[in-house]
Amino acid sequence: MTGGAGFIGSHVVDALVQRGDEVRVVDNLSTGRRENVPPGVELIEQDIREPLEAIFNEFRPQACFHLAAQADVRVSVERPDYDADINIIGTLRTLEAARSHGTQIVFSSTGGAIYGECERPARETDERQPLSPYGTSKLAGEEYIAMYNRLHGTAHVSLRYGNVYGPRQDPHGEGGVVAIFLGRLKDGKKARIFGDGGQTRDYVFVGEVATATLAAVGHTGVYNVGTGVETSVVELYVLCKQAAGVDTEPEFAPERLGELRRSVLDSELARRDLGWQPAQPLDEGVRATWETIART
Repeated sequence: MTGGAGFIGSHVVDALVQRGDEVRVVDNLSTGRRENVPPGVELIEQDIREPLEAIFNEFRPQACFHLAAQADVRVSVERPDYDADINIIGTLRTLEAARSHGTQIVFSSTGGAIYGECERPARETDERQPLSPYGTSKLAGEEYIAMYNRLHGTAHVSLRYGNVYGPRQDPHGEGGVVAIFLGRLKDGKKARIFGDGGQTRDYVFVGEVATATLAAVGHTGVYNVGTGVETSVVELYVLCKQAAGVDTEPEFAPERLGELRRSVLDSELARRDLGWQPAQPLDEGVRATWETIART
């Protein structure tokens, strides 16, 4: 598991451990946290841009969940070379390390940042029109995954996540608006909304993303992992206020370069092929996230 000490990755690790799998985590802890890795799971502190062959040679994994990434759109706009170095070169390093052992890679990609503006819930066959270097680097990773399947006969799979939220998301980071809103409200500060707040996203709970990620093992191709439900930033902020039990009004700031107006995913293919269907209501997921943030 690359990125297994991070927000999404640590939930996937938990699900694997609960299933009885033997797991090793590779993470450079730049954004991940050692305490996110459960007891009994070995953490190898390493950057995915460094050779991974020694780790694979020792462990010989059946599957590699590749979740390590540069995932901040704003960082990608400011530093596209850094974004590409991690998301493209790091993915190639992982592909090469996995190839000699027949290890299947489950690759965490992105939905909204790849499809661009959506007129309806985006399907896997829709045109890809990324508006940020982040979306472009993730799309390049998908293309390398697909090329290795054709060239080497591998059976890797890519998952296009929606806007993932939930416990362990960093409220002080640049990504993850749910955690950021709740963190600001906890600290008694005003939350900031960029643009008019009418932008919509497909918010999917991290526990359900972990379930979909495990379900993808043994499958190939590309799958959306989202709810198919649009929620505006303003609507989301209202849910955050309700969860936190406050009535603080937000402040508005100019919209940011590279951000979408509308993003929502059609996950019918995942329902049909993977047997996965999200069921977590957004208000309940926001409350669960608030409970963890309020305790920190």
